[in-house]
Amino acid sequence: MKINYKLKWLAALTLLPAALLYSCKKDYRSSAAPQAPASGTVSRAANEVVNAWVTTSDQSKLLQAQTSFNFAADAGTNATTVTVDENATYQSIDGFGFTLTGGSAGLLNGLGGNQAAVLNELFGTANGQIGISYLRISIGASDLSSSDFTYNQTSGDVNMNNFSISQENQDLIPILKKIIAINPSIKILGSPWTAPTWMKVNTTGNNGYTGGSLNTAYYDAYARYFVKYIQAMQAQGITIDAITPQNEPLNPYNNPSMVMQANEQANFIKNNLGPQLRNAGLNTKIIAYDHNTDRIDYPEAVLADGGANPYVDGSAFHLYSGSISALTDVHNAYPNKNVYFTEQWVGAPSNFGGDLSWHVNTLIIGATRNWSRNVLEWNLAADPNNNPHTAGGCSTCLGGITVSGTSITRNVGYYIIGHAARFVRPGAVRISSNLSGSIQNVAFKNADGSKVLIALNNGSSTVSFKVKWGAESFTYSLAAGAVATFKWSGTQSSGSGSTGAPIGTNITLKGFNNQYVSGENGTQAMNCNRATASAWETFTIVDAGGGKIALQSQGKYVSSQNGAQAITCNSATIGDWEKFDWITTTDGKVTLRGNNNNFISSENGTQPMTCTRATASGWEAFGVNQ
Repeated sequence: MKINYKLKWLAALTLLPAALLYSCKKDYRSSAAPQAPASGTVSRAANEVVNAWVTTSDQSKLLQAQTSFNFAADAGTNATTVTVDENATYQSIDGFGFTLTGGSAGLLNGLGGNQAAVLNELFGTANGQIGISYLRISIGASDLSSSDFTYNQTSGDVNMNNFSISQENQDLIPILKKIIAINPSIKILGSPWTAPTWMKVNTTGNNGYTGGSLNTAYYDAYARYFVKYIQAMQAQGITIDAITPQNEPLNPYNNPSMVMQANEQANFIKNNLGPQLRNAGLNTKIIAYDHNTDRIDYPEAVLADGGANPYVDGSAFHLYSGSISALTDVHNAYPNKNVYFTEQWVGAPSNFGGDLSWHVNTLIIGATRNWSRNVLEWNLAADPNNNPHTAGGCSTCLGGITVSGTSITRNVGYYIIGHAARFVRPGAVRISSNLSGSIQNVAFKNADGSKVLIALNNGSSTVSFKVKWGAESFTYSLAAGAVATFKWSGTQSSGSGSTGAPIGTNITLKGFNNQYVSGENGTQAMNCNRATASAWETFTIVDAGGGKIALQSQGKYVSSQNGAQAITCNSATIGDWEKFDWITTTDGKVTLRGNNNNFISSENGTQPMTCTRATASGWEAFGVNQ
């Protein structure tokens, strides 16, 4: 965690517009949506059963199970349509959870007779439980420990003869053992806030725990420290799945903290940490960076190092500055390396509705849509005064739960993670779903074949939207700021109700002449002669029913004008002449066939477009979002 929490709060506020627009940079799939006054579901036929859980911004529903309903044969139109395609898959998912800080472990350990019930609720997967499947823990103290410590403060002990995790025997290890008994496959990531203080130079306070950097003379000793840690935890029956070499390596202000520049981390990994882990027979993943998305040059520099790269599984990120879309930049630069999201705080006192919307939209949806294999919120538990913490550590970090004696209060972080963790299990894969209107969403397919769609209405009023899956669909209404998790099983169908088009997506169409199709302000015949694309060159794909689509720009629909005259974009409603077949070509382009069975043509880009071609060739094929 960072030390300047007022600045962090301001940074979070300034991030909000950019975070809400992350999909514009990395995922163009959004469109305008009509408003709907009612809430609830529309069930039309006895096909696959859909279960739903909802949390509302006013807290009238808190991860509340709704009456189940059914998919039906797709019919009708809805401009706000989310199309789920389980045949298009992306990254695998490792899990969702929190950092189990030392303070969190101590509070959980003090729950007395209520402890078993709380731990089962947090880590179990039955009804009424949230199924946390991934934990981050600190290697030594974090700023949410009650005091500073490392596992070896014996100066000069380079062979780690005095290494000991005994400090964790009181709280962390007993709690982890109980968690593992509930979920034996839970993944655990270890991150140090600092090396032992005697290994550091140029420290700035708190008896050497704050600031400074790792003395190059102790690189080998520090790598041995990691090996001893992983082995010691293993001896307790606790598997450390992954480590990061340093929490927030560019933050010298926290207590504890340590700076580790990108070149230093690369050298440490390639010359010391990587070789020592492998020589010890340990398969623990090494994940680089573990800091904000505004400095992706850091993990990219580590991954660019030919010696470090083979040892590095991927990169980890926080979002106290930067944009969530930066995760895709790192993925694109190194597609064979994984991406993780490992920390984001909720500041006390929480604005429940605002925090719910921002975290679900930006992290649960945004991070996973940008290739992250996990999403971790910051501290799992704190007391009513946001304790414990070190001197100068975070005093306003709201836990996922608040522990007061032997009772708990569930805070917004509990519901943020709860909407994903129990339903999207480790081993799931993200599958395709488009963003549509104010319905932000992400979809997954579990190893057992079940599908999960997490949807948020980030608009200002209730929205009725369609969820389309193959040739089936359901319609649902979601209040402003509300989150819904949908889960169903079965196999995706195909047929006359399936368009094959990404319904709800905003697209551009580029002709054979490398120019864009324009709706021409809706006032004249359409042309394919624009060198750049703006509003009237952007079209939303709308489900027109019966396996057909319509194209909408600026609230008006493209019409083939009976195939008798040049096409326009000036129809207020969808009729037969505004419906098209979306046909994908072998080279990935699309053709559009009108109601007269003829194809739209860009007419060499030299005259108004028509829908008069009996066959499709170069001038009748269009590149999508090129």
